[in-house]
Amino acid sequence: MKELLKKYENKEPEIVFNWKDPETYAEGWTVINSLRGGAAGGGTRMRNGLDMNEVLSLAKTMEIKFTVSGPAIGGAKSGINFDPKDPRKKEVLERWYAAVSPLLKSYYGTGGDLNVDEIHEVIPITEESGVWHPQEGVFNGHFKPSEADKINRIGQLRHGVIKVIESPEYSPDVLRKYTVADMITGFGVAEAVKQYYDIYGGSVKGKRAVIQGFGNVGAAAAFYLSQMGAKIVGIIDAAGGLINEEGFTFEEITSLFLAKKGNTLVSNDLIPFEEVNEIIWSIETEIFAPCAASRLITLHQIDQMIDSGLEVISCGANVPFADKEIFFGPIMEHTDYRVSLIPDFISNCGMARVFAYFMERKVQMTDEAIFKDTSNIIKEALQKVYNKNKLKTEISATAYEIALTQLI
Repeated sequence: MKELLKKYENKEPEIVFNWKDPETYAEGWTVINSLRGGAAGGGTRMRNGLDMNEVLSLAKTMEIKFTVSGPAIGGAKSGINFDPKDPRKKEVLERWYAAVSPLLKSYYGTGGDLNVDEIHEVIPITEESGVWHPQEGVFNGHFKPSEADKINRIGQLRHGVIKVIESPEYSPDVLRKYTVADMITGFGVAEAVKQYYDIYGGSVKGKRAVIQGFGNVGAAAAFYLSQMGAKIVGIIDAAGGLINEEGFTFEEITSLFLAKKGNTLVSNDLIPFEEVNEIIWSIETEIFAPCAASRLITLHQIDQMIDSGLEVISCGANVPFADKEIFFGPIMEHTDYRVSLIPDFISNCGMARVFAYFMERKVQMTDEAIFKDTSNIIKEALQKVYNKNKLKTEISATAYEIALTQLI
């Protein structure tokens, strides 16, 4: 696996598109690792301090993710070095998407990512640049449909991603009109835990869980894990955290989901970050879902959790460990060797899978069909890992070997 990984990491990307905004200090990159299958896909992120290497590592991650979620295309990513809180953000995005629109028409598909919203920013702004849909390039480059078929399938994709969830089984409050895009990634993180116990033995019910990050992914993962019967005993995000070693009730977790402000945990009982960060890693827990930013989890934190009974990690964040390597750094390797570590490209593939699902011809548009499809994809991926390695350790190493064998 390590030889395959080294070869994959060292391969130069096929296309690097670099843009400098004439009006501000913003600089952007689209990195296309390969045009496997005639196209490439990956979202657009924005943050201060972002550089091309970050975008490259994310593009390579996307390519691995597509081996699980489909379609069989190359990995790509866009990143803009700019403060997302700057009032000029919309203008920067407008100029960025105007510049990158020829790629989006031809062979590159994008979506939302860190600090860039799929529904309110990516879709309307790319439309203004003459792109039918942010995924149009994947249709043209990979699927090569007839014009009529393309219109139908783009319509299906457009409707599906912004579809309001009507079933209370999948929404914390149907009256608040949460969409598939709001919930599906966190659902996948929770579902990966459920499928892990189904395949490797045991049950998610009654297991204690700690959630890191309470944005869309972390809050949704907490909601679905709690719904499955897991006991959320700790939540930590940048604003602070909450601990209840008896486990929060499903109603309490739902209330916390509904009370969050944007990506921030809100509670009258919030423990300051410095204080919760000292104690949360050593409370007894079997499940850990890191759903905050990349490269935060230290070796010491992991060892504290393992010593407190940790069994499985389901990654909501891409590369959650504080390693400098693109993929399999020493902290991740150490963790994979000691506990069951479900890699990000399986556990957080929900949104990528939703795109792939709606790109197919005439799929069912019900909540149940959409969410069950993501569940089945995650189940199939974990079953393949189990078929190759029945141990509860080195799950990530095995998953990478399966994926890289398809790419190299």
